[in-house]
Amino acid sequence: MTAIAKLKAELAGLRLEENIAIVKQKSRDFFWYSPVLKSQLDHITADLVVYATSEADILRVLAACFAHGVPVTVRGAGTGNYGQAMPLAGGLLLDVSAINDIRLIAAGRVITGPGAILGDIDAAARAHSNQELRLHPSTARTATIAGFIAGGSGGVGSIQWGGLRDLGNIIRLRVLTMEATPRILDIRGADLHKVSHAYGTNGIITEVEMPLAPAYEWIEALVSFDDVMSAARCANELGVMDGLLKKELAVVGAPVPFDYFLRHQKFLTRNDSVIIAMIAPHAIDAFQWAVEQYKGRITFRSDAVSASDSKGLPPVYELTWNHTTLRALRVDPTITYLQVLYPAPGHLALVERMHHLLGDEVPVHLEFTRFNGAVTAFGLPLLRFTSVERLDEIVRLFEDNGCPVFNPHRYTLEEGGMKQSNPVQLAFKREADPKGLLNPGKMIAWDDPHHDFSSDKLYLFPGMQDSVG
Repeated sequence: MTAIAKLKAELAGLRLEENIAIVKQKSRDFFWYSPVLKSQLDHITADLVVYATSEADILRVLAACFAHGVPVTVRGAGTGNYGQAMPLAGGLLLDVSAINDIRLIAAGRVITGPGAILGDIDAAARAHSNQELRLHPSTARTATIAGFIAGGSGGVGSIQWGGLRDLGNIIRLRVLTMEATPRILDIRGADLHKVSHAYGTNGIITEVEMPLAPAYEWIEALVSFDDVMSAARCANELGVMDGLLKKELAVVGAPVPFDYFLRHQKFLTRNDSVIIAMIAPHAIDAFQWAVEQYKGRITFRSDAVSASDSKGLPPVYELTWNHTTLRALRVDPTITYLQVLYPAPGHLALVERMHHLLGDEVPVHLEFTRFNGAVTAFGLPLLRFTSVERLDEIVRLFEDNGCPVFNPHRYTLEEGGMKQSNPVQLAFKREADPKGLLNPGKMIAWDDPHHDFSSDKLYLFPGMQDSVG
């Protein structure tokens, strides 16, 4: 009897899925944003899906999989972009999306199950006490809270609150280890860095406690400019205006907004580079004055648009972050993207230099955030893909000009995930997952301690070709 057959017998009573088509669908995320990952990961599939409805289910699954040596990859809504939730070694895919309860809403904090949808948390917190999450990705209407913590880094709200890496933006995580008898850990403070943005490689999150902020009826705005650097300079000025309460500041260069933001196209021309903003109602007059100083034209305001013009419009945060790429891909399947940091205080000069060097081959997309306490710009520039070789040349060009690239065309934490596996991280991995069965292939330092990170050679997980039988 194979390990999977033994596992199925041991997990009798839980909801299992063996249908090949459904298992493959559940084994996928948005990895296809990258033509590189699409070619590498398109064949990846688990052997079995298990749907957990409680922490007790997860404990049972982890113990059984440990006993039979079966890898486990945890999944929420599968909205990640880098193959984070894809089971490179096959094995069992653990779906926790049904554990979506909101357990407590109090002043300044919320406690939920791992599968709670971010948009549902916000709706409940608003109804309860006019509060909302500090941060969410552009996929808030579908993404789960534990998936955001395990795979994300920041998002809408980062201009005010920084990223998930900043202490205070996660309060507490309840995490299960993968051992003969799994343990329940309560993770707080600096120890949260061991689990957040770790792709579920060192524990399964079963409860999340997050901070809340006061909720506002955010005014959504598009501000048009004749050139992208005027938009970038204005957005930076808005970012450093500490008294101006904002939730989102993005810049997208022409012709991307007109060509790809199809439902907002009627508010734009093809020559418009735009700021995409979410502003508190009491700050809108200051916002309008500031953009006028940079010759910006407010072409869309959610509080001023007619009912007929607003019908069918998505929230403007679904034009930002990774949704910018998604909207472009829906029109032009040759588009992909990069993730770049333009370090402060010289970030605007770096943006201008790279725009001059690359032009329309790499259209500008900036997300203004707080990073290490200072306002700076993360770039999620679109890229008109022609070849892997040219993609690698562009990555080197950014890095040679002082702009670190967090490469979204890699599926490992170290190569693309904004995280390095230091001795503390590895020690926790050995403690929480001694057999290395949690999401194998995503942490290079576990699989290959001698890997040369200075090399241009792509790391490929050998286990992608293996089967647990």
